[in-house]
Amino acid sequence: MMSWKEEKNKLTKSFEFDDFTQAFAFMTRVAFLAEEHQHHPNWSNVYNQVNIELTTHDAGNTVTEKDRKLAAAIDKI
Repeated sequence: MMSWKEEKNKLTKSFEFDDFTQAFAFMTRVAFLAEEHQHHPNWSNVYNQVNIELTTHDAGNTVTEKDRKLAAAIDKI
């Protein structure tokens, strides 16, 4: 599994699934996690692929511990 990549003040990762339904189900689970963490991703979805970018806007759009914690939680899904 690919790990999170830190570049341009963002943590980024792409996830690939068998189909759109699995990708959307994953996004739904991430949405609940994001609410729990009070930290929300920038993301996109095309068919079976979900691309996520994490950055902390309140800290000047840079990677913080909030991003790392949410990334670790997403990886556990």
